[in-house]
Amino acid sequence: MTDHDQSTDETPFDSAVRAVQDAVTSRRQFLAGSTAAGLGALAFGTSSVAADEHADGASDETTDVDVLNYALTLEHLEDAFYAHNLKSLGGYYSKETIVTADMFDHLPWGAREPIYGNLTDIGEHEAAHVETLEAIIEDLGGTPVEKAEYEFGTMQANNPTAFFETAMALENTGVAAYAGAAPSISNDDLLSAALSVHSVEARHAAYLNRLNGADPFPNAFDEAKSMDEVLEVASQFIAD
Repeated sequence: MTDHDQSTDETPFDSAVRAVQDAVTSRRQFLAGSTAAGLGALAFGTSSVAADEHADGASDETTDVDVLNYALTLEHLEDAFYAHNLKSLGGYYSKETIVTADMFDHLPWGAREPIYGNLTDIGEHEAAHVETLEAIIEDLGGTPVEKAEYEFGTMQANNPTAFFETAMALENTGVAAYAGAAPSISNDDLLSAALSVHSVEARHAAYLNRLNGADPFPNAFDEAKSMDEVLEVASQFIAD
């Protein structure tokens, strides 16, 4: 991963972030679920998925492994984002910089103090998603997609506003990605597990929306995005 400290210049990815933000301000969280239960179901379902695919012989153009690798592509991006930006995960921003940011001046200390820990939890969730998806893809006989080199443009001295805006955009993209990919999953165990991850991503997105001053759940239903739409957004953060 590469990045550059900036003080006042806009990041090269502002247009992509803004586009996602514009889309997500009109929609938000619908599901709720459990990561632990979902990942357990994912592991439990591995043997039956492998059996189903071998028994079927010929498969559809998009296989469950393809969908899992698509999810892994986005999880790699989110995992790298938090690891790159939070000092608690080996990255840039300290707790002091985050909780004393000007954007939170309207909040009492009791509301600001937990923010850094919550963001660290989100980053750890994304790392857990990566680890589990890699293991399951391998168990199914596939090859996990590797992480890329990323450039987020969010490291601005004493001003984490770009970090929060990008985090909101990525988490909302994750929600739309899982919603769009779920119908392509043929195995029920994997589908249940994917939905449980989707609900955790929705919780992340709602929290980041709230921190950015946006409505955490404006609508009763979320809009799904296609693989091509999501990968177009993700590609904005991949370094040349």
